Amino acid sequence: MTDLVIRALDDSDATLFDALPDPLGHQETHRRTRYRPDWRRVALRDGRVVARAAWWGGPDDTEPVNVNWFDVAEGEAEAGAELLRGVPWRVELELTLPSGWRERPETRAAAETRFAAARSAGYELLVERFLYRWTPEHGLPARPTRLVYEAEPDDEVFLDALRRIHSATLDAHALLAIEKGGVDLAAREELDFFHWCPSPREWWQVARTPDGAPVGIHIPAHNPSGPCIGFIGVLPEQRGHGYAYDLLAECTHFLADHGATFIAGATDRGNFPMAAHFTKAGFPVVRERVHFRP
Repeated sequence: MTDLVIRALDDSDATLFDALPDPLGHQETHRRTRYRPDWRRVALRDGRVVARAAWWGGPDDTEPVNVNWFDVAEGEAEAGAELLRGVPWRVELELTLPSGWRERPETRAAAETRFAAARSAGYELLVERFLYRWTPEHGLPARPTRLVYEAEPDDEVFLDALRRIHSATLDAHALLAIEKGGVDLAAREELDFFHWCPSPREWWQVARTPDGAPVGIHIPAHNPSGPCIGFIGVLPEQRGHGYAYDLLAECTHFLADHGATFIAGATDRGNFPMAAHFTKAGFPVVRERVHFRP
C-alpha cells in the first residue's frame, strides 16, 4: 500500500470530509451538529479519503468533549486507527449506528470495521446505548399524580441526591467515574454536565411524595442539539415503585410546555427498567450508540 497522509481540514478544503460513503447515516444523524474545521481530520491514500473523524465540543469548550463521527473505508481499519492515534485529544469515541444495525449485513460489517479501528487505536468498549426521540405525534405520556415537583436552587441538594442515586447505579458512565474517584466524582461530573447545558438552571426539579419524603430528581435540559431528557434519578430507597416513569413523564411534559417540538433521550442498553419506561412514555428508539473509552 502507498503511504498514508493524515491532515486536518480548514474552510478551503472542508469538502474533503464528504468524500467517503456514509453507510451508517452519520450525515443524517449529525445534520444539526456544528463542527470546528480544525477538529476534523481525514486520512488519504493516493489522494483518496479512506478514513475521517470529527471531534465535537460545546461552543465555549477549548478542547473536544468526544469524537462522534468516525468512518473507515472497507479494508482500511489501520488507516482509521492511525487517524485516531495522531491527534492530541484522548477523549471518548461515540459511534452512532442505525437501530437494529446487527440485523443488516452491510451495517454490521461497516460498524465492525470501525470497532476494529478503534480497538487498534487503543480504545475499549464502554457501553452500548439506545437513543430515543419523542415528537408530538407520539402523544404526551400519561402524567401520574403520585409525586410533587418543585424547583430547588441549592446545588448541594442535587449533589446529595446524585451521590445516593449513583451509589446503586446501572449507568456505565457513572460506574466509570466511580471507578476513578468514587460516588462524589460521579455526582460532581453529572452536576458539571447540567451546568454545561445551555438550558436554565431554574428547570432542575426535585420530586417528593405528598407527605414530603424525597423520591428523586429530574433535569429537563437543552444540549447544543436541542431539548433532551437530561437526567432521571430515583433514590435507592424509593425504587421498585415505578417512579422513574413518573419522573420521565413529568420531564417530557415540562419540555413540551416550554415549546419543545422534539425531545431526545438515551439509556444504556442493559438498563432494562429505564428502556421500558421510555417505551411506555412514547419514545421510540431511533438510533443506537456504541461508546468506546480511550
